[in-house]
Amino acid sequence: MRLANSKTREQSLEFPMEIYFGDKKQPFDIDFHPSNPIVAAGLITGDLLLYRYAADSPPEKLLEVNAHSESCRATRFINDGQAIVTGSPDCSILATDVETGSTIARLENSHGWEFQGYLMDAVSRIINLTDSTIASGDDQGCVKVWDTRQRTCCSSFHAHEEYISDMTFATDSMRLLATSGDGTLSVCNLRSSKLQTRSEFSEDELLSVVIMKNGRKVICGSQNGTLLLYSWGFFRDCSDRFVDLSGNPVDALLKLDEERVIAGSGNGLISLVGILPNRIIQPIAQHSEEYPVERLGMGLLLFKQEIEIPLLVFGPLPPSDVAGTCRKVIIFGFWDMDDLLRGSANTLNSHGAVVDSDSDGANEMDMDDSLPKSSKGTKRKGRQGLSTSTNFFADLQ
Repeated sequence: MRLANSKTREQSLEFPMEIYFGDKKQPFDIDFHPSNPIVAAGLITGDLLLYRYAADSPPEKLLEVNAHSESCRATRFINDGQAIVTGSPDCSILATDVETGSTIARLENSHGWEFQGYLMDAVSRIINLTDSTIASGDDQGCVKVWDTRQRTCCSSFHAHEEYISDMTFATDSMRLLATSGDGTLSVCNLRSSKLQTRSEFSEDELLSVVIMKNGRKVICGSQNGTLLLYSWGFFRDCSDRFVDLSGNPVDALLKLDEERVIAGSGNGLISLVGILPNRIIQPIAQHSEEYPVERLGMGLLLFKQEIEIPLLVFGPLPPSDVAGTCRKVIIFGFWDMDDLLRGSANTLNSHGAVVDSDSDGANEMDMDDSLPKSSKGTKRKGRQGLSTSTNFFADLQ
């Protein structure tokens, strides 16, 4: 697979393109605009930055906003890209107008609760659910669903005992899935506003999650690099484990189609992985040999009336000096993405494959209802006094 200066395009195009933020300005999260070649990054400084990228020119900074008093750890476009929502350890969620950079609404203490005079529950993740709802997760394992039409927090789930590392949403069944540092996968039923089930504790932290095989399989990346495969409706324990990526954390998973997922590992390797049969199809790129891939995303790249799909990944760079650290966002132009989307059937290497232990013949929607007991010696405890402020998103309509 070619990554840069494909012979099928003009030689003036240079990939990967890189966006540097400067010394001690690490990005924590990224998101692509849904319809324009724009990428947003939330920085450790609390700043929100928007860049326009193109195939034949350097990235252009469009907007810089001091969004939070602490780091900007979660970033998502909403309302068809008209606004962007960010979350922070300062416990606030901010909605910002993409065109002007002005504040639309800010919810203080969105996940805040008071403990010995300190506000806890830093916002760690935000994802889109529907046109009018988003979900946010925090460092204490709480997941909240926000309804932008009703302008309120409509559901709150005490889903985990450690930080929320990733979330994904099953639209058809209205289930919100979350992974956590406590080593479990949770399933929240948004119709009943109940925590439906939670998996048994795995051997290590769960860091990333995607739904595949037309909703029949849930794939989780772990701290030790093993991919855990859960069958839909049977979440108590995983049905399969794929160990070919073991030894490095799988911090990021990006679904390519129902059969293949792109995995970002702690050794900087980006791999295309097939699911059932489980195999590493091919390496895609090497971000760094010593520093991890922390986020993956896909967006639009316009080139002579054509639409290309670039892959964006970021992770830390080696320090420029002893005192400083620096991270960058890299955009890889995949000129032969069509080959990936067609399946690359002639190049698949079937190694490390395992047989699925559960039937894939039916789309089981019955859910495990029992919840596992808390693990011994957990660092997290239950909370009370969750905020249900009703004035957030008031101006988003």
